[in-house]
Amino acid sequence: MRPSEDILVRKARMSGFNACWVPGSDHASIATEAKVVGMLKERGIDKNQLTRPEFMEYAYEWKDKYGGIIYSQIRKLGCSVDWDRVSFTMDKDYYDSVIKIFMDLFGKGLIYRGARMIHWDPQARTALSDEEVEYRDEQGKLYYVAYPIVDAAGKATGKSITIATQRPETIMGDTAICVNPSDERYAGLKGAFALVPLVKRPVPIIFDEYVDPAFGTGALKVTPAHDINDYNLGLKHGLPIIDTLNADGTLSAAAEVFVGEDRYVARRKVVEQLRAEGLLTKEEEHLTRLGFSQRTNAVVEPRISTQWFVKMKELAEPALKAVTEGHIHIHPGDKFLATYKYWLENVKDWCISRQLWWGQQIPAWYAPDGSFQVAATRDEAYEQFVALKGGPVDFAPDQLKQDEDVLDTWFSSWLWPIEVFKGVTNPGNPDIQYYYPTSVLVTGQDIIFFWVARMIMAGLYFFPDTLEMAERIPFRDVYFTGMVRDKQGRKMSKSLGNSPDLLELIDKYGADAVRFGIMIASPAGNDLLFDEAALEQGRNFNNKLWNAMKLVKGWEGRQAKGIAEEVFAVEWMDNRLNEARHAIEQAFREFRLSEALKTLYSLIWDDFCGWYLEWIKPGFEQPIDAAVYASTVGYFERLMQLLHPYMPFVTEEIYHLLGERTEGEDLCVLQLPSVGAVEVAPLEDGKLLTEAITALRDARNKAQLKPKEPIKLFIQSDSVGVYRRLQAILSRQVNAEAIDFVSEAVAGSLTVVCGKDKYYIVTEQQLDAGLQKDDLEKELARLQAFLESVNKKLSNERFVQNAKSEVVDLEKKKKEDAEIKIRTIQDTLATLA
Repeated sequence: MRPSEDILVRKARMSGFNACWVPGSDHASIATEAKVVGMLKERGIDKNQLTRPEFMEYAYEWKDKYGGIIYSQIRKLGCSVDWDRVSFTMDKDYYDSVIKIFMDLFGKGLIYRGARMIHWDPQARTALSDEEVEYRDEQGKLYYVAYPIVDAAGKATGKSITIATQRPETIMGDTAICVNPSDERYAGLKGAFALVPLVKRPVPIIFDEYVDPAFGTGALKVTPAHDINDYNLGLKHGLPIIDTLNADGTLSAAAEVFVGEDRYVARRKVVEQLRAEGLLTKEEEHLTRLGFSQRTNAVVEPRISTQWFVKMKELAEPALKAVTEGHIHIHPGDKFLATYKYWLENVKDWCISRQLWWGQQIPAWYAPDGSFQVAATRDEAYEQFVALKGGPVDFAPDQLKQDEDVLDTWFSSWLWPIEVFKGVTNPGNPDIQYYYPTSVLVTGQDIIFFWVARMIMAGLYFFPDTLEMAERIPFRDVYFTGMVRDKQGRKMSKSLGNSPDLLELIDKYGADAVRFGIMIASPAGNDLLFDEAALEQGRNFNNKLWNAMKLVKGWEGRQAKGIAEEVFAVEWMDNRLNEARHAIEQAFREFRLSEALKTLYSLIWDDFCGWYLEWIKPGFEQPIDAAVYASTVGYFERLMQLLHPYMPFVTEEIYHLLGERTEGEDLCVLQLPSVGAVEVAPLEDGKLLTEAITALRDARNKAQLKPKEPIKLFIQSDSVGVYRRLQAILSRQVNAEAIDFVSEAVAGSLTVVCGKDKYYIVTEQQLDAGLQKDDLEKELARLQAFLESVNKKLSNERFVQNAKSEVVDLEKKKKEDAEIKIRTIQDTLATLA
C-alpha cells in the first residue's frame, strides 16, 4: 500500500480541516472464497459437503485470521485513520444497504435477469464482468481440420471443406460451417452440409459477410456456445446451441467424446484423434489473444448463462457529465481522463451475479414453477406472490428458494462513500450530511472502471436529481497512483514471489523511511519501480534529521545576545523557506505529492542542513547569537511541520525535543502558518554565495590544499557590495584569512572562474598553473558545446514560432549567460598565458 491517503489527510488536518479517513475493506468474494476452499482442502473437507451456513462459518474464520493484516500494516505505517469507523462490506448494515439498492434498481427496471454470453472462470466456477478479464497475447497453434461434405440426404460427396481453428476441443459443439457469400471457392456449396469430425453430426454450410475470406481457409466453424461472435451468428441464422463444457472446464456429456476430460487435455486428445482419422491437414504457430481471470489467472471461457445484469447506459451518462463538466477532477487528468471517458461512452451491461457463497446473497425468491420475486425476506416475497395472484397461491412460504448466487463484490464497494456514513441504511443522518460529498479518493489506476466510475454512478443515482450535481457526487478529486512494480517492471504479485512484506520492511528500515522511500519514487499516476535503495535513502534522511537536531540542541546552552556579525543567513533561510512553501502548496493542489516531497527533501538536506546550519555554526565552545538560535529552532520546527505528513514519527519526536510543549500541543494538529512573501534579492545573493563556496572548495581540493590551511582571497566582480555583505560567511566557509577586491588578475594566484566573477587564491604553497589551465580549458569546451546547442535551437524557425514565449526567452537567457562565461574564461586563460 502507499501512504498517499495519510499524507493528504494529515496535510488537510494541519490546514484546519476536519479530516476524516474511514478505514475498511471489501469482502473480495472470488479471491476469498478460493482461499477458504483451499483451507478446507487442507483439512480434508469438500465445500460441496457443507451447507451454506457451515461454509460461511469457515469463511468468517479465515477472514478473522487474515483480514486484519491490512489494518496491522495501516497502524504500523502510522496512518491516521478514524478507527471508530472501520467498515466491512459484509457488516450487517452494509449488507442491508446492498440488498436495498439491488431491490431499488430492480424495481426501476435497471436490473434484469437473462441468458447472455458471459465470461466464465472455470477455476472459480463463476461468471465475471467484462472488466474482470485481462487479455494477453499468447503463442498458440492454428489447426487445419477437414470436414467431409454431404448432401441434404446425408450422402457423402467425396469432398471436404477445411477450417482453421485455435480450439479443436470445441469442435463437438459446432452447429454450422460459415463462408463469405462473395468467396467463389465455396459458391457451389449452397444447400450442402458438413459432417462434424469425431461426432459425425451433419451441420449446414451457411453464408454470411461476417467471415473474412483472407483468414485461414476462409471457412469458419460456428460454435454458438463457446464464442460471442459465433453466438451472434447463431442467433442470426437460427442455429442450435450445444454446450460441450462443464462449469469446471471439463467436457460435458454433450461433447459425446472425451467426456470429463479437462479442456486442455481434451484438446490434445482431439488433435491426436483427428490426426489418426486423417482429418488434421496442417498445424502452424499462431499468436492468439486470450482472456485471463484477474482473480485466479485461469483462461476464461465464453459461456451462455442465466445471470443478473445492471443496465449501465442510463447510469453512465450522468457519471460522464460529472467529470467532463468539471464537478470531479481526475489527477493526473491528461493521463486518465480519456480512459475514463472511453469506458463510459462504450459501457456494456454489468454482470453482477457470482456463483459463490461468500458475499451478499441475491434477494430473489423462486416459486416451484420457476417464477420469482425480489424481496429482502422470504415472507415479503411470499406476500408479493399472493398479491400478484390476487389470492392464495398453491405453495407454502417454505417452498420458496432464494437465489444461490451472490452479488459481485464491486456491487457493494460502489456504495462505499455513502454507506460508510450509513447513508443508505440511515438516510439523512448527521454524518452523511456533514461528510458527503467526500473530498478526495486515492486509488490505483487499475480499478478506474471497477470502482471509481461505479461509485460516481451510485452517488448520482442514490441522491435525488433535485440536488445540484456538486451535492450528489461522491468526491471532488480522484488521485490515481501508479502500479507498484519490481525492478524488472513486473506487477507486484505474491504468486510471482516479488511482493515484499510491508511489516518486514518497516521492521528493517522504520515506518518513516518506508513512507519516504515509497513516495519519493512515486510520481503521480506513474508506476513505481520498487527498489529498497529508496528505503535506504529514507533511513539516511531520518539519520540526517536526527543529527541536525542533536547539533542544534548542542547550542542551546551557549546563547549570547548581540554577537551576530551579520544576519544574512537568517534572512536567506527565511525567504528560502517561503519560496519552497509556495512550491509545496502548489504541488499539493495539483496532487503531485512526490514532487512536493522532493522539494522538501532538498530544502532540508541541502539548504537547511548543508548551508544554513554551516553558515551559523559557532566555533568550538563559542557562543551563538540568541536571536539567531531562536530563528534556527523556529525554522527547524516549521520544517518538521512541513515534513510531518510524510514522516510523522521522527518529525513529532524532534518537534517535542526542540522545545517545551504543553499537553496536547502536538505537531499532528498544529496548524500550518500562512505562506509568507518571498524577497528575490536575498535568494539571488544566497545563490551567489553557495556557488562561490562550491567553486572555491572544489579549487582547494584540486590544488590539494588542506582544509585547515588558510588562504588569501581576491575577488574580481561587479557585485562588490554583495560580497562585502557575505564576506564573514564566505571567509569562514573557505578558510580565507583575508578577502580583498581587485580590478585585475593577481599574479602567482590560483584563478577560479564562477559565472561572471573571478576568484584569485593566494597561499604559501606553490600552485600548479598548468592544472588550473587544464580545468579552464575543459570548462571552456563544455560551455562552447552548450552554446552551440542553444544557438542551433534558436536558429530553428519552427521552434521559435511554435514554442511558448517564456521557453524562447529562457533559451536566449541561456545563450547570454554562456557567452559571458566563455568570455570570462577566455580572458583568464589569456592572463595565465
